[in-house]
Amino acid sequence: MRADVDTWILDLDNTLYPAGSALAAQLTHGILSAVAGFYGTDLTGARRIQAELVAQYGTSLRGAMVTRDIDPHEFLGFERRIDYSVLTPDPDLAAAVEALPGRRFVYTNGSVYHAEQALGRLGLTTHFDGVFDILAGDLIPKPYPESLDAFLTRFAIDPARAAMIDDLEVNLTLPHERGMTTAWVTHEPAADGTPYERIAPKRWQVRDLPAFLRDMT
Repeated sequence: MRADVDTWILDLDNTLYPAGSALAAQLTHGILSAVAGFYGTDLTGARRIQAELVAQYGTSLRGAMVTRDIDPHEFLGFERRIDYSVLTPDPDLAAAVEALPGRRFVYTNGSVYHAEQALGRLGLTTHFDGVFDILAGDLIPKPYPESLDAFLTRFAIDPARAAMIDDLEVNLTLPHERGMTTAWVTHEPAADGTPYERIAPKRWQVRDLPAFLRDMT
């Protein structure tokens, strides 16, 4: 694949670190707390509202912006209270990312602030050429085409020469249709220990991200 790819696009949350991380739990609590505050409900009600917002609008933030007159920076204020020290450097992942030929980008439905804090703790800050966040996409998240088009335009990316790696399969459907190589990260070990497998032309399922990136280069 190396000869075909000169741009590497990686998601952040639940991709560059696993979903079971303590950071993921803090993010969930922070979002629910924000929803509870803006909608005047408790955490139980916030879970229901948050699920409805995500289902209809793609993210809680975009849904809150559409249904309430909310400053997005105010909504994202919970990120400033997150303890990012729960993440630790991942030397294997850092070495694998650094070895990727060409350009490397983080494409996230979170904010640049969140990405910068997480990448710093993972030891990946200097390994990427740019971060595209939910604000850069005018609050339109993956998997919507407006978000993907804005991302591709911002960094002048040729989809046919790009690989996109994400933990949500739905986020990879449109990029694959546009000609990208896609890799769905599950972090779930296979019974036979296989770190990754090709499931279709230009489509992969990945259980061990550092191993996959090393072998791609």
